[in-house]
Amino acid sequence: MIAQRHLCFLEIPQTHSSESAEGPLLHTPVKGHEAQTWTLSPQFPNLIELDMLPSWDTPLPCFPSCIWPSCLTSGLWLSSSASLWSRAGSGYPAGRREEHSAFSPGSTMSSESSKKRKPKVIRSDGTPTEGKRNRSDTEQEGKYYSEEAEVDLRDPGRDYELYKYTCQELQRLMAEIQDLKSKGSKDVAIEIEERRIQSCVHFMTLKKLNRLAHIRLKKGRDQTHEAKQKVDAYHLQLQNLLYEVMHLQKEITKCLEFKSKHEEIDLVSLEEFYSEAPPSISKAEITMGDPHQQTLARLDWELEQRKRLAEKYRECLSNKEKILKEIEVKRDYLSSLQPRLNSIMQASLPVQEYLFMPFDQAHKQYETARHLPPPLYVLFVQATAYGQACAHMKSSSQPPRQDKTLSVAIEGSVDEAKALFKPPEDSQDDESDSDAEEEQTTKRRRPTLGVQLDDKRKEMLKRHPLSVLLDLKCKDNSVLHLTFYYLMNLNIMTVKAKVTTAVELITPISAGDLLSPDSVLSCLYPGDHGKKTPNPANQYQFDKVGILTLRDYVLELGHPYLWVQKLGGLHFPKEQPQQTVMPDHSQSASHMETTMKLLKTRVQSRLALHKQFASLEHGIVPVTSDCQDLFPAKVVSRLVKWVIIAHEDYMELHFTKDIVEAGLAGDTNLYYLALIERGTAKLQAAVVLNPGYSSIPPVFRLCLNWKGEKTNSNDDNIRAMESEVNVCYKELCGPRPSHQLLTNQLQRLCVLLDVYLETESHDDSFEGPKEFPQEKMCLRLFRGPSRMKPFKYNHPQGFFSHR
Repeated sequence: MIAQRHLCFLEIPQTHSSESAEGPLLHTPVKGHEAQTWTLSPQFPNLIELDMLPSWDTPLPCFPSCIWPSCLTSGLWLSSSASLWSRAGSGYPAGRREEHSAFSPGSTMSSESSKKRKPKVIRSDGTPTEGKRNRSDTEQEGKYYSEEAEVDLRDPGRDYELYKYTCQELQRLMAEIQDLKSKGSKDVAIEIEERRIQSCVHFMTLKKLNRLAHIRLKKGRDQTHEAKQKVDAYHLQLQNLLYEVMHLQKEITKCLEFKSKHEEIDLVSLEEFYSEAPPSISKAEITMGDPHQQTLARLDWELEQRKRLAEKYRECLSNKEKILKEIEVKRDYLSSLQPRLNSIMQASLPVQEYLFMPFDQAHKQYETARHLPPPLYVLFVQATAYGQACAHMKSSSQPPRQDKTLSVAIEGSVDEAKALFKPPEDSQDDESDSDAEEEQTTKRRRPTLGVQLDDKRKEMLKRHPLSVLLDLKCKDNSVLHLTFYYLMNLNIMTVKAKVTTAVELITPISAGDLLSPDSVLSCLYPGDHGKKTPNPANQYQFDKVGILTLRDYVLELGHPYLWVQKLGGLHFPKEQPQQTVMPDHSQSASHMETTMKLLKTRVQSRLALHKQFASLEHGIVPVTSDCQDLFPAKVVSRLVKWVIIAHEDYMELHFTKDIVEAGLAGDTNLYYLALIERGTAKLQAAVVLNPGYSSIPPVFRLCLNWKGEKTNSNDDNIRAMESEVNVCYKELCGPRPSHQLLTNQLQRLCVLLDVYLETESHDDSFEGPKEFPQEKMCLRLFRGPSRMKPFKYNHPQGFFSHR
């Protein structure tokens, strides 16, 4: 530790000093030592000039308490050692810290170096922070100075008195300095300097008091903040309690407003209850004075009564069932009379048919046909003539009669049809009256533009009141009902179709669109979808009323197929779209026979597909006895899945891109997905079924998942399998009319998968039996550089060979 010198000036009141030969003297004791005498400065009699070497065992001088109010310590240290500063500042005992606060190291220094480098002050409030503290720690803590601790020990009143005293002294010194300067003598410089030093000491006192005031202000704010926090905590507790009170009040309100289910039950009155209820339930001695027990007893009595009424209700139901059975027996007896009467009425009809004398019925039909529009009249005449011609060809020895497989009838209101062809002379007066009424109605209410367009569209698409019904009966007693309509303003004919069978069919999921009225007649002739009008002049009419296409109205009006127009004698040349087309009997007669045959073939093929799909969905490939020779006796591969898919799903399959690019996947076709399995091998087949099946064969695309994915693009044998079912389909048609083509193709796929797997080379490095042992007899397993497999089946030899 380097010893440093300490220069200290002490301002001493004149009352504590005395005179000597050397100068003024001050007698003051030092704690722990004898009393010492200090020499006052001859230039400044009120200051003590101390030039000493402080040490750890020699404290600073202690002066009487009467001197401290007017004293202020100002020290200039010759070293920046913080330890010496802290040591020098803590030299006073803790008990007299209040008296010696003017000499603490926290006071303002007169030196510029002390202002730039502030000492490190260790604050302590004098209270121990831990439970165990020894004596040396306590003494060491007491040696450090803290102004914050000094604030708690000082009296604010005394500081205020010191502040006023210091301000007065400053005023006095400033006044003396001004007086001395005003005199202008040469000897006043020393006095002015003395008073200036005293003023500096007073300024330092004011700075210390200012710091103490700021510390007190900060402590006051901290205390106020702590008090606010306590108030906020109490307020939060209050809010929590209020919330709990509100919650409890709500729960109490809910309990008070609770309504039990028994309050909704209309119980019997108390008088009736006590008069009718047995004593075991009523318990009058208990329930009369207890409302709760009384309510429970009344509920028990209500339950007992309801049990009795339920038993009575069941008895009434049994009696009702007996009466209903008796009524049903009598109704059956009465209903059986009607068929007997009808049989008697029908007994005379064979005689009329045999003698060809249905005069009454024929007369009514022809009278009604007079009111048909020209296209429907042409259809009615040609269909009737075709039916009679077919019946005459079946039995040429008999008189001509109506064909039972084709019946023609007229439906609709004859009165409305007559009203359409009234002479204009008779309707002049009515038109004038109607015009007057229309003028009155238009004055009252004018329809909006949207309403006017709707009315114009309805008028544009208006059908004739009469329609022609054709019932075409097939060999399996299934009937195709065709209803032909005529759109008067568009000059076209439409048709609606419906198929009925003698036996109710269970419709499989994949056969949902086969017999639907919207698709059963689609593409009867190639490219005839029936979605747009065949009359080119209609497009100009549609533009006037805001109709984009007729496709949106075909479900309501029917499909305007081209063959329907030809049956009605209508032909629309594309070169003359504005020409008025008149019906032609020769046009209808030339297409009648071909169309009727196509309609029968379409219904029979759809019904055959309907039955086949029901078996395919259960994993069974139906093969008729006529087609058994086309396949070997044992087929291991089996069909496990047959589902219908949408057109968009078919186009997204990666192995059907060539079909889509070739234009064979139209939106009018039906699309199916078949899955054939054998062991770990799975063969997917995407099928395109044309509406003209079976005259147009289905198209198959294959994808084999076994030891990787194999399609026609990466495996020549897969391409050969597709060729077997798509190109060589004529071998699988079977007897005419070839309705078994689809099932035969699926069975051929199963056989081809067996041949593909059984002829696949086996890895000899693996022991054990083959996954697919060879069961089919083949002349050669492979041929050519592409190692093509033998897929052609030869009957009756029963072996497979290459094509």
